[in-house]
Amino acid sequence: MKWYNEPPSWEEKDGAIIVHSAPTTDFWRKTHYGFIRDTGHFYGQPISGDFVAEVKITGEYRTLYDQAGLMVRLDEVCWLKCGIEYVGGVQHVSAVVTRDFSDWCIIPLPQHPPALWMRVTRRGEAVEIHYSLDGVVYTMLRLAHFCLAEQVQVGIMSASPEGNGFKATFTGFDVREL
Repeated sequence: MKWYNEPPSWEEKDGAIIVHSAPTTDFWRKTHYGFIRDTGHFYGQPISGDFVAEVKITGEYRTLYDQAGLMVRLDEVCWLKCGIEYVGGVQHVSAVVTRDFSDWCIIPLPQHPPALWMRVTRRGEAVEIHYSLDGVVYTMLRLAHFCLAEQVQVGIMSASPEGNGFKATFTGFDVREL
């Protein structure tokens, strides 16, 4: 795996990847806000064709838009991120799909769950985004068109757009071809 925008502090320990995000980092393109941000932290690996990627995420979310999750990335104009995003003092399951312009969907989660499991499945030009509160039962959040490319990068991401950074822990990260 390789970093894109390596965070100021991170470690792999006992099967977990622990990331301390830098302040004012984000991934976003144009929509609504009019700006482009490509400064979030992404630790990924290349994969070709169809695949399933999964990870369990925990975090010490404190500030508006603190976020951690999975990312699938072709380049700066074609990517998706999904996971937890902290909005209005509430953890939300979140997905942003970007094809030059970013879109965003969020669903509030009950009582700040201790962890969230994310799963992204790619089949051809489509991606399915699922989440789980227990790692067993998954719910579909999104089905979206993704960029046509044989190979993409898949991995974990975190960012702290408004805050001073926070700690996120990723366990069980796995990518397998379909």
